[in-house]
Amino acid sequence: MTIPTVTTSRLILRPFVEADADPLHRILGDSDVLRYFPNPTAPSPEQVQKFIARQLAHWEEHGFGWWAVEPRATPGLIGWNGLQFLPETGEIEVAYLLDKPYWGQGLATEGARASLQFGVETLGLKSIVAIVHPENRASIRVIEKLGMSLVDRTHYFGMEVLRYRIESL
Repeated sequence: MTIPTVTTSRLILRPFVEADADPLHRILGDSDVLRYFPNPTAPSPEQVQKFIARQLAHWEEHGFGWWAVEPRATPGLIGWNGLQFLPETGEIEVAYLLDKPYWGQGLATEGARASLQFGVETLGLKSIVAIVHPENRASIRVIEKLGMSLVDRTHYFGMEVLRYRIESL
């Protein structure tokens, strides 16, 4: 499968490449970046390489996945963004992660909005969820800006989370 590249006004969402492993490893090494993740321990370089390989395989299997994100103004990986199939529930989740210097600029919202648009216009999805740690106020703001509604408080990935959904986009 050819993974599409999507551009927004400030971002390029593109397929991961092997060269993304080192910058992604650096990003994931910041304890604040993984603070609200189920496993906040920074991955090893080998784990990051496997992560990239899994994302490329996810695209092959499902026709969607996470893109590598870089700013249009200055090339270089700043995080990831996209859609992920959740095998435990059969849902599709919109998710994002950005390097700390890019927080608070609306970039997560911009990339996630492009992911939702891809899910609806290209994939014909009728429902997409977002899963967020209840204390992650910044991520909750992104989700709410996307027009997603709180469904419930539940457990995913071994932790308590808030689940949001958008339907009939």
